Amino acid sequence: MTHLWVRAEQRENEERVGLTPEGAAALIKAGVRVTVEQSSVRAIGLQGYKDAGCDIAAENAWPTAPSDAIIFGLKELPEDGTPLTHRHIMFGHAFKGQPSGRILLDRFKAGGGTLYDLEYLVDETGRRVAAFGYWAGYAGAAVTVRCWIAQQRSSIAGPVGVFQSSAALLDDLKSEIATVNAALPNALIIGALGRVGTGAADLLEALGISVTKWDMAETASGGPFPEVLEHALFLNCILARPGTPVFVPETAKAANRNLTVIGDIACDPDSDFSPIKVYDRTTTWDVPALRVHDAPPLDVTAIDNLPSMLPVESSQDYAGQLLPSLLTLGSLQTGVWARAENTFQDHL
Repeated sequence: MTHLWVRAEQRENEERVGLTPEGAAALIKAGVRVTVEQSSVRAIGLQGYKDAGCDIAAENAWPTAPSDAIIFGLKELPEDGTPLTHRHIMFGHAFKGQPSGRILLDRFKAGGGTLYDLEYLVDETGRRVAAFGYWAGYAGAAVTVRCWIAQQRSSIAGPVGVFQSSAALLDDLKSEIATVNAALPNALIIGALGRVGTGAADLLEALGISVTKWDMAETASGGPFPEVLEHALFLNCILARPGTPVFVPETAKAANRNLTVIGDIACDPDSDFSPIKVYDRTTTWDVPALRVHDAPPLDVTAIDNLPSMLPVESSQDYAGQLLPSLLTLGSLQTGVWARAENTFQDHL
């Protein structure tokens, strides 16, 4: 029997989960054993999983799970260097040259385990079967606007937190903007036709912000792109990969520009392929903005778990997209799982 073990998230500010109680019930009905760890932070309560028929395990007990269990989480494991013996489903951030990813792959190699990276679960056409993209874009645009609001107050953005709904987040932003004595900024989104860009555009347009939407056609020339500097806000919604052009070069800091806030929603600053060259590290919930230049200011926000600001909506959306693939876990040698394992073995 296939055994899926849903672990508690151990990363700070991470309340999401990739399986809802309704999805767990569907898996159990299909013959999959589901174990769910207790969690002190998960946005969806444990009782629903109990009612669905899941086995319940102690929080963070996954290292002692049966050897045939498939461990399912979203974000990174604790960086304790231990060999990884299980099969894991998660976002590994390990295939683009990231230093931490190299360490993670070494742990899998030492333990003989397998990584099914959620970013690389793709269909026959190469399109991802599930993504948090829309909510990353929505929340990332919200943080970008918060950075702009802080600049109007001659300050820098303070901590961000969790909202119970997207409507609550939007209302909060509208209230903050109403206190600012300045015209609304304009914004440029690159990757506007994708899920991330769509979420970003929806948030900005709901606030009345004028949005210029670019995608592959507008960036096919390879740059440079002076239009980026002509907008007050720039939101990068394109994943870094070989061949991605540079959108914001290092020289942009001292250039003549209207640009004051960069929302790098794709958020891959330590990748060799990052299109944003004015910063080199992610930002955090406690310190969401990194000031890379003064007079005029240029702030970068690059939080790598943005959908966690809206943990219930983003979890429900993502889990619904992923469930059809989870229902095929009994056939790991075919389809999305086989493709993901091949990608892992290539990088290992």
